[in-house]
Parts: sequence; structure tokens; C-alpha cells
Amino acid sequence: MPLRRNTIISAALGATVAAAVLLLGTSIPSTADKAATRSKDGGAENLGRPNYGVCRGTDSACYHDWGNFDPAADGYRVLVYSRTAGPRHAHLGPALPPGLNPPLTAAHAAQSALVKLGTEHNFAVDWTEDVTQLSSPSRLFAYNAVIFMSTTRDTLDDSAQTALRQYIRGGGGFVGIHNAFGTEYNWDWYEGLLGGTNYYDHGRNQPGTVTTTSRRDASTSGLPARWAFADEWYNLVPFPSEVRVLAKVDEATLPEGPTGGSGHPGHGRNHPVSWCQYYDGGRSWLTTLGHAVEAWTDTPMAGDQYFLDHVLGGIESAMGRSPFCR
Repeated sequence: MPLRRNTIISAALGATVAAAVLLLGTSIPSTADKAATRSKDGGAENLGRPNYGVCRGTDSACYHDWGNFDPAADGYRVLVYSRTAGPRHAHLGPALPPGLNPPLTAAHAAQSALVKLGTEHNFAVDWTEDVTQLSSPSRLFAYNAVIFMSTTRDTLDDSAQTALRQYIRGGGGFVGIHNAFGTEYNWDWYEGLLGGTNYYDHGRNQPGTVTTTSRRDASTSGLPARWAFADEWYNLVPFPSEVRVLAKVDEATLPEGPTGGSGHPGHGRNHPVSWCQYYDGGRSWLTTLGHAVEAWTDTPMAGDQYFLDHVLGGIESAMGRSPFCR
């Protein structure tokens, strides 16, 4: 009987200790713990570092050069996809009808600007908001890069999701501009394609100074070290990971600060606005910039030409015409 009693006591003590450990592990964070979620200069940290289960980063060994593109025979061509299933940015103009290359008007500022870039720099541009145009990998392999131009929310059906993934895995190029970060929130693979990040909120649309952090890349080689621009300055969750940051915004130059409408405090001294990565076999170039209509038109705006040069370099590198992610 004593032996059995000791066994019961030991089991009870073990259960008590286990419960205490579990309680400690799940306790409410202390004030010190909460403070650790911000850096010394006020920027948000510890925003997660998800593992997307694919080869990703700045090493070109993650790229699949499987011979799906022959620019010598076919030239260079991109597809601009601007379908919205939620709020729509003014730079997109009215929703476009189904089909490929429907008529554009002056109100379709961003799409028209991308078409103009192609005309001026010798690559073909198709555009659509028809999800059926993304229905199969074979459709997408006709393009050296696919550009998501301020798409919003769930803009892809199952067939298009599958096609995009297979296209990227076959060496395709992806360019995400502005509200491409407000798209497909519940699809982890797409979040990884964006650099392991997503739009969370933004502060006031306001002027600021962009800092070019790497001038070796095709998208930044002609940019000054610092240049004026105005935007919404997206705050991000999670924080981009395993990417090469190409440009940041200097939060000290934002007259109304970086704090967003949902309380995000900004990213302090390390607030990225553009970056690049290899992802799951393909190339991915991203920028959160491009909110203002004036950035896409001939209406003068501080830094607009630098911005368009930046986007052009990103497109050319994503489609493989220029060295990628230097």
C-alpha cells in the first residue's frame, strides 16, 4: 500500500507541475513583453516569420530555368491584371469589361501607364480584369511576367490560383504593385510570393522621402540616394523576410507620421517600400508605392519619373531581360 500511495502522490505532483508550466507558457504577456514588440525607434517588430515551405530568398538557386520562355523567338510580353473584389483605387478607373485588352480610357491611369512603358521600351503589354484569362498555366506561359496592379481581396478563383502557382514554379515572373498587397489574404502561398508579408494599414496620404537602399538592382540603378514622393506608406504584417530591400521611406520625413488607421505604429528606421526575391521557382518584384493618380499620368508630381523608372526596372528584371534582384 505505501508504494501505491507514493505512486499516486508522484503522479499528482507531476500533473501539478505540468499544469504550472502550461499556465506560464500561455500567460498574458507582461508590460515588458509588449514593449518588445516595438523597436527602440518606435517601429513594429516581432511581426512573424512564417515558413511557406518553398525555396525562397535572394539565392538564384531557387529559380527554375526550365525553358518555358524564348524571348529570342517570342520577344517580351507581360500581362497586367487589375481585377478588384473590394475597394478600388482611383488610378485604376472604372472596372473593365471581360476579355483581353478591353478599351482603356484616360481614367485607367495605371493600366495606360504600363502600356505606355511597354511601347516605349519594346515589350508587349496585355491587360485584363477577366479572371478566365488566368485560367491555365499555358495561358500564363505566354507572358514573361504577370503584373498584379492594385488588385483587391479575393480576385482569383481556384483555376487561376492553380495556374499562377504552376506558372511561378515554371520560372515565371511576378510584379506586385500597391494594393497587390491587399489581395488573397487567406492564401499563404500568395503571401509568400509578396515576400512573406501583407498590407495591414496605412497612415495619411502624404509626402515623404524615399531612400534607395541598393543601387545595384535594375530597378534602382538610376535612382538618387533620396527622392521625394507622396503615398499612403503601407504598414505591413508580417514584416517582409528573406528578401532584398531596394527602397525604404524615411519615416522622419512624414509630416503626419506613419501610424495607420488600425493602430500600426509604422516600421521605424526600417520601413521598406520595395523589395525582390526568388520564390518557389520564379522571380518576384514588389513595391507598395503607386497610390496617387498623378504618379501614373503626365500631371506633375514630385518623384513621379523616379517612380516610373523604378517600376520599369522591376518589370524588366522580373521578366528576365535585366539581371534580377542584385
